[in-house]
Order: sequence, then structure tokens, then C-alpha cells
Amino acid sequence: MSTENLQYPIGTFQFGLPITPQERTLFLSQIADAPANLRAAVANLSESQLDTPYRPGGWTVRQVVHHLPDGHLNWYVRAKLALTEDEPAVQSFSENLWAELPDGRSGAVEPSLRIFEGAHARMVLLFESLTPQEWARRLSHSERGSLTIQDIVPALAWHSRHHTAHITELRKRMSWLAPE
Repeated sequence: MSTENLQYPIGTFQFGLPITPQERTLFLSQIADAPANLRAAVANLSESQLDTPYRPGGWTVRQVVHHLPDGHLNWYVRAKLALTEDEPAVQSFSENLWAELPDGRSGAVEPSLRIFEGAHARMVLLFESLTPQEWARRLSHSERGSLTIQDIVPALAWHSRHHTAHITELRKRMSWLAPE
């Protein structure tokens, strides 16, 4: 498998593409399903398996699991800021440095799995309640520029599938039996 395929097993993502209401429904479904998919992807992995990088030079499975709630909580807060402020300026965060902190490098995955479940339940509840005008609310991201709340939903869905695929593809390559 090529390095590109190891890094982007479901392909890359582009912010700002228009989506239909049907696609939005699909993305919200993917967001709702993401915690169960992640939990299934790491089920029955040993500590040494959790500490295996998903690709050469990549994060460990453990770091990937911790990264998902870190990133998604940031996007949830950004969406709420966009709903309550006039085009707020939001910052990126140093994902790689966060992944190297002790909780990301060696912490148990169960707390992050629970945070991910709770954050996604809240996100889906919030996003399903939005009016057409609220979907168009904007925020100014320090790296990505001007985005709407609608831009966040496909990104969260892709990001969940992207990182879960890192784990499931590693399991296949390493012949680690998937849970039944």
C-alpha cells in the first residue's frame, strides 16, 4: 500500500464544497455512527497494539483515538461560537503537539471514547435543530479562512471515517482479528 493510501485511506477532504440537504442528512448519520465505529475499530486491542503507529511516522492507534475527541470538541465549540457571535475568529490547535502530551501518548482510550460519544450526541442534536439561516452562519478560521457551519458537518463526517479507517486498515495489514 502506498504512503498516500496509508495516510489518506478514504481520500483527502476539501472544505467549502456545496452539499445538498440529502448529503447533509448522510453526513449527520455518519457523525452519529462514528463513535460506535471507532469503538468497534479498537475493540479487543492490546496495549501494544494501541501503541502501534498506523503508518510509518504516523500516530499510534492510541493517539488517533485521543485526537478525534480533541479535534471534534474544538469544531463543536467553533460551531457554537458561530451561532452566538458575529463571524467569530477561531484558532487552529497544534494537533501534533496535543498528540504528544502525556494523555494523548499514554492515556487509556476509554475516556476518549466516552467523550467522543457524548460530543457526537450533542453535535447531532445541535445540527439537527438548525434553521437554514443558521447553517449559513460564518466563522473565520485562522488557517482555513471563512467557513459556514454547513462546512463543518462534512468535515466532521470525513474526519471520523478517515481516522477510523487508519485503525481498521492497520488491523487488516497486521492480521489483527476484527471483533465479531
